[in-house]
This record gives sequence, structure tokens and C-alpha cells, in this order.
Amino acid sequence: MRIHYLQHVPFENPGIILNWAVQRTYPVTCTRLFENQVLPAQTDFDWLVIMGGPMNIYEEERYPWLIREKEFIKEAISSNKIILGLCLGAQLIADVIGGRVIQNQYKEIGWFPVAFTKEALTMQEFSHFPINPVVFEWHGDTFIDLPEESMLLASNDACENQAFVYRGTVYGFQFHMENTMQIITDLIENCGEEMVPGIWIQSVGDILAGTDFMNQNNQWMQLFLDKLADFYEESGR
Repeated sequence: MRIHYLQHVPFENPGIILNWAVQRTYPVTCTRLFENQVLPAQTDFDWLVIMGGPMNIYEEERYPWLIREKEFIKEAISSNKIILGLCLGAQLIADVIGGRVIQNQYKEIGWFPVAFTKEALTMQEFSHFPINPVVFEWHGDTFIDLPEESMLLASNDACENQAFVYRGTVYGFQFHMENTMQIITDLIENCGEEMVPGIWIQSVGDILAGTDFMNQNNQWMQLFLDKLADFYEESGR
């Protein structure tokens, strides 16, 4: 199984997902869009992971590569790939499938609980999650008005739409479970100006004290990927 990921800034990489792929001996390739690298052919990969980033999905004038990235994601969905979008990645998927991405009422930065739906917890890939896991958030926008073929998976009081699945193979997570402490430290260093006082914005100290949360997030993500990979291999895709 060949994994390809799209990276938008140097300091947001797939983190624990890369470790998981190495353990499974899956080949991994990358397109660094911020370096204007060429996107691969759809036949060159099986799974697509779309990373986060500080830009917004509607900033095509400032980041012109967003235009070809969206078309690439649309083609990957049409090609029936397994796709995982994280934060900005989830918003890009939502935009491509006909949803909308808007500014959320609150900016959400730090470790906060989300509530998985009963329907989500009956799905094999989410059955190991608690009802209210504490996850890492760093976003100001949100996705809304998802099409009928989508199912909402998780919410919280700060942001109603936290996760979704589309057509059974395309997943969007507004939150991050892939982050390492290095990624979190780099986020603070590169995007710290966003950490203004707010009801859903934690301090640097509180965020850096979340090592136990991060380790648990990583375990949940790896189990999710294990189950997704088992499904992929059993289906003969």
C-alpha cells in the first residue's frame, strides 16, 4: 500500500502517521506544495493524507497552488482512494465535495474534548475511541453544509463539525491526533500570534503540558489506521 501526503508548510508533517507507515513498511511519498512541487499521477498512490496549515482554503490568490490541489483531491475522491484530511486538509475535502468553509465563531487552540456520535462509535474504525476524547485543536475556520453522502462523526461546544466521513472512504478530522511534541512546539513558534486570550484558546504552558494527551492521541490514530489498513487489504483494493 502506497501512501502519499500533501504538505502545506514545513512545520506540519504527518507525525505519528509516518512512524506508523514505517512500522508497516508502507512506501511514503510527499508533495510539498509550499515548494511548488509537482503532484503525482493518481496511479502512483493508494492512500492520500492531506495535512494542515495556517492558510485558508479560499486564499487562492496568495497560495495559487490551492487551485491545483483542490482539483487533485477531487480526482483522488473520484478514483476511490482512501483519503484522510487533517484540519486544513479536512476543510479542503469539505470544499471539494460541495460543503462550505467559513470562519468559526471561536478560534480553538489547545487540548479540548470532542463528542463522537453514537453512529461513529458503532463503526469499526472508531470503536476504540471513548465517547469524549481530548484531542488537539488549532483552527479558526470550520466546514459546514456537507452533502448527504457525508456523515458527521464528532462535535463539541466550540465547533459543531469536528469530523466527518464521506462515501465510506474519505475522512476529515478538524482536530489533530498525529502531532508529535516537535510539531506542537513548531506550531507555537510559527503561529503563536494566533494565541490571543479567548475562551477556547489555552496558554503555551497548558499546551506543552499535554504530553499524556498527545501520547493517547497517537495511540488512537495508530489504531484507527490499523483498522483502516486491515479493511483496505481485506477488500482487495
